[in-house]
Amino acid sequence: MLKQPTSRTCFLCGRDNDNGLKLKWYNNKELNQVETNVTIPEHFNGYPQVAHGGIVAAILDETSGRAIMLDEDFDNLFITLRLNVTYRKPTPTNVQLKVIGWIEKKGKRKVEVAAKILLPDETICAECQAVVIKPTGEIADGWEREKKYWYVEDDSKS
Repeated sequence: MLKQPTSRTCFLCGRDNDNGLKLKWYNNKELNQVETNVTIPEHFNGYPQVAHGGIVAAILDETSGRAIMLDEDFDNLFITLRLNVTYRKPTPTNVQLKVIGWIEKKGKRKVEVAAKILLPDETICAECQAVVIKPTGEIADGWEREKKYWYVEDDSKS
């Protein structure tokens, strides 16, 4: 599987963000999905041993949005226009979870994407549907300045 790039400061993938999750996503071309594993630390809880819903939404948002990079065009970034999250079960902290994202419908400026978080037994904790769009203006300009810092580490996942 091909590893996607990470940034410097992103809360979810930022390699220089000491408060972030430092997630790494991989393109699974065979299943046409993007994947990551995460163990949410207890300090991101909403209740003891249960991840805060905002953290869950952030993980789903990033994973679903990263599905647009399944074509390996890592410059092809989008921003979230709409995110609908369904919380099916409490998402535990301190448990390794699998997160997958995929494209549901692709347009020229707008893409419908989805993601889900799975417990070790494959039970769905939470899932989302989202609409992402190409950024313009200041956001696009900021990306142009930041993208030189993105990189793909030379590690592989089997």
